[in-house]
Amino acid sequence: MASMIVIAASAVPPHLRGALSRWLLEATPELYVGTVSARVREELWESVAAVSQEGSAVLAYPSDNEQGFELRTVGSQRRNPTDFDGLTLITFQHDSKEMANPL
Repeated sequence: MASMIVIAASAVPPHLRGALSRWLLEATPELYVGTVSARVREELWESVAAVSQEGSAVLAYPSDNEQGFELRTVGSQRRNPTDFDGLTLITFQHDSKEMANPL
């Protein structure tokens, strides 16, 4: 069954942006939205994960859980999804500059 997905991909190669735009609508630069099957979603995410060493990406898709969606990330991110008793919460990583110079 097809379901809506959202992919936010920053600093990724142009060929990946082209590949994503074949299946999804690029609503704003680097934000892709569309309705695809689970198989297509997995194939797209494998492509994103394979070439996102320099950049970063987030995938949001429907799931049968309390929140109704799941998140996946790849690449360097300041915000990371963390499971907390079945709920996905976002944890923040501090910059080394912030740690060296606290307010």
